[in-house]
Amino acid sequence: MQDAAILTRGLTRSFGSFVAVQEVNLRVTSGQFFGFLGPNGAGKSTTIKMLTGLLAPTAGQIEILGVDLATNPVAVKRQIGVVPEGMALFGRLTGAEYLNFVGRMYGLDRDLTAKRAAELLEFMELASEPKKLITDYSHGMQKKLALAAAVIHGPKVLFLDEPFEGVDAVASNTLKAMLQRMITRGATIFLTSHVLEIVERLCTHIAIIHQGQLVAEGSIDELRAGVEAQIAANATGEKLTLEQIFLQIVGGTRAVEQELSWLS
Repeated sequence: MQDAAILTRGLTRSFGSFVAVQEVNLRVTSGQFFGFLGPNGAGKSTTIKMLTGLLAPTAGQIEILGVDLATNPVAVKRQIGVVPEGMALFGRLTGAEYLNFVGRMYGLDRDLTAKRAAELLEFMELASEPKKLITDYSHGMQKKLALAAAVIHGPKVLFLDEPFEGVDAVASNTLKAMLQRMITRGATIFLTSHVLEIVERLCTHIAIIHQGQLVAEGSIDELRAGVEAQIAANATGEKLTLEQIFLQIVGGTRAVEQELSWLS
């Protein structure tokens, strides 16, 4: 059995009486491009915040690359990269200043940090306005900068929370190619996204969370086979898409009969 890059046991997070994530057991193998899906409010972002040390779990255990996150948080954070839901950028810095700051915080020396920052800004097409402050970046530009900051130190595990939101098609294609190269070089990527076509194209394995509980996990072919076994055979013989699989698993296939009065 291959080593686990991400391993959780009984991962739980409560907010008062509300249980946002309940006893989630995940195993993400090293080198996988792993998609983590769920409806709005299912617990995806809460799970990522726990996996990256931004939020303490109420119960359960997290291991990243075999290291316990609770007992060795700094050792874990040195080896991961994160694009969080809110990006958390420093708006009064330029892109170069921000990347140099992040690189130095990860322990890279000054020259290497400057070299990687310049390469990333060029790669992300953010180098043309070097004096522009991050607060004046468009949403898509900020997404690209957040991803650049997440990879500047060469992480072994990369966590991405909606990385393609607000990113144009050209930039999205560039980012997808970069992520695929990271996988080829042995990195592990944990991705959440509502754009299921992108997840289906990139990810080899999927987990689905619904109402705080893990309801499905496996390769796309395994999930497809499980769903097809439960429903009538497709008359056209075509493979179910990830969107169809997802909707079947989370119960989103019911017909919507109610109409808006002013649109009827």
